Amino acid sequence: MFTDYVKITAKAGDGGDGAISFRREKYVAAGGPDGGDGGKGGDIYFVVDPNSNTLIDFRYKKKFKAEKGSNGEGNNRYGKSGEDLVIKVPIGTIVKDALTNRVLADLSHENQKELVLKGGRGGKGNAHFATATRQAPRFSQDGEKGEEKELILELKLLADVGLIGFPNVGKSTFLGKTTSATPKIADYHFTTLEPNLGVVKTEYGDSFVIADIPGIIEGASQGTGLGLQFLRHIERTRLLLHVIDVSGIEGRNPVEDFEKINKELENYSKKLSKRTQIIVANKIDCMQDDNNYKELEKIAKENNMEIFKISAITGEGVKELIKRVSELLKILPKEDLLEYDDKKVYTLEENDTYTVRKEDGMYIVEGEPVEKVMRRVNISDNESLYYFQKSLEDLGVNKKLKELGIKEGDIVKILDYELEWED
Repeated sequence: MFTDYVKITAKAGDGGDGAISFRREKYVAAGGPDGGDGGKGGDIYFVVDPNSNTLIDFRYKKKFKAEKGSNGEGNNRYGKSGEDLVIKVPIGTIVKDALTNRVLADLSHENQKELVLKGGRGGKGNAHFATATRQAPRFSQDGEKGEEKELILELKLLADVGLIGFPNVGKSTFLGKTTSATPKIADYHFTTLEPNLGVVKTEYGDSFVIADIPGIIEGASQGTGLGLQFLRHIERTRLLLHVIDVSGIEGRNPVEDFEKINKELENYSKKLSKRTQIIVANKIDCMQDDNNYKELEKIAKENNMEIFKISAITGEGVKELIKRVSELLKILPKEDLLEYDDKKVYTLEENDTYTVRKEDGMYIVEGEPVEKVMRRVNISDNESLYYFQKSLEDLGVNKKLKELGIKEGDIVKILDYELEWED
């Protein structure tokens, strides 16, 4: 089974909690705080596996979780960091955030390894909070939660040449004739239900990879049939061979077929529709007359495209076509051929902004810096709350609240907590 699209859930490890501890030694009447920090949670990496060519394993295992950091201990002993989790995927895999559809990693190179989810930081032990005026802090920080996301894994075939065209036009036959691939071939529609790859070796010693993309039908760009799954694989190719049946046996109109397929390419991706394309007029061995070919030849000239007459069954014209493909691949650039809605691959940078607003008589504070502090507060501990207040002061939150006219007794909401303001 060829699997090229799966959804999984992945969670980086939580950070360990900081410890609350005090020195307890003989002859030391009042030992100071010695609570150690919690360990960092494990990160999640995706790495290219050279021995894998499908996402089939992810059909059976869909949840992945990195190790949690250990809690800190007394005597300033730090907790052990959680082990990182490395997830192996085939080359050509795109990792996306299922919620936003943003690209988190594009694993298209050998030995590539990408950090996708960061583990939570370990909480600080109470030893960190000792000051000249607070010599015995009885609070520590909890560890941060590790990042958690639902991820989409897409496998896009890495081929130099893509075979496109309606079902049953002879793409699989052509692939079998020119490579050592053995695709299923039969005289009925939708024979090919998954992409096939083959390596062409020319008489001059050159070689390149061809992908037989399953039959694209009208409406494929809107998801008809398996259209979107099929179209996805064409994005990586540098050259398209548009195979068209000119035999007339099935009553197909080659010009209409050409226009419909190219319309689907354009609807799917403007960039893809401009990819270099050669028209391959197939089944000339059983061509009833040459009118279909002449009309197609006229369209090729209008679109400034090359056209080759071949018979994938007998091999007529195939050698000349392969020679031309090899020549073109030597001059076509090996650039980044993918086109993302958000081309910038997501980076794991921290957001240091926050907002303060008044809504329905309540003051709402939102943003990662403030929420991070809030998550580390022990609400039931007065010293911890004092530290929280000082942190808000340092971040400038209190100043912004005062500018908005906050008064004693007003409610400030941070995360799910509602706190009463005191002057």
